[in-house]
Amino acid sequence: MNRRVGLQDQLVSELDRAIRMLFTSPTPNRLSPAEKLPDPNLKPNDRLKSIALMRVNHAGEISAQALYSGQAIMARSKKTRVQLLGAAEEEQDHLAWCAERLAQLEGKSSRLDPLWYLGSFCVGILAGAPGDSVSLGFVAETEKQVEAHIEDHLERLPKTDTKSAAILKRMASDEAHHRTTAQLSGGTKLPALVRFAMTCGGGILRRIALWI
Repeated sequence: MNRRVGLQDQLVSELDRAIRMLFTSPTPNRLSPAEKLPDPNLKPNDRLKSIALMRVNHAGEISAQALYSGQAIMARSKKTRVQLLGAAEEEQDHLAWCAERLAQLEGKSSRLDPLWYLGSFCVGILAGAPGDSVSLGFVAETEKQVEAHIEDHLERLPKTDTKSAAILKRMASDEAHHRTTAQLSGGTKLPALVRFAMTCGGGILRRIALWI
């Protein structure tokens, strides 16, 4: 009974957190890497390209928050739960930085953000259900794939958009740290089919959020 009540409390808390995240401006705990950089003078086409790419990264951070929250609810040990919530806190910085950069570019976030959150939260619950080692393995694989797409975006960003590039570089560094920490904490390598499904899911988000 106590565990059931505890789970209900966590779900209610998570609902409140999700509403605040989706409908209010996120507040970072760390200064944006782009804060002290001069605002680049982007050509109209370059600005639109930066908006599209940063919208994708913003949607990805919405999903990351949901994933970690779902996994934290299912964590067996306090250590794993604290680790997941700590990573989520850093991801909240990423979310705030991306939101701020989108506003500077006069762009908008994905209209499907609530869908990305809900879907990712459910995936997080499923990833955490088998146990902490699988859950941490899911973190490691997720971050590995995120690192790859950030590197791709750094190549595709307009060269003059140094502010967006600075944000993505810091994000990539944080993701690498999360991946390594998850592996060292006992995360197991996921089956090839699961890794492939994750790649497909991430690809769908990136393709849709690029435009919507």
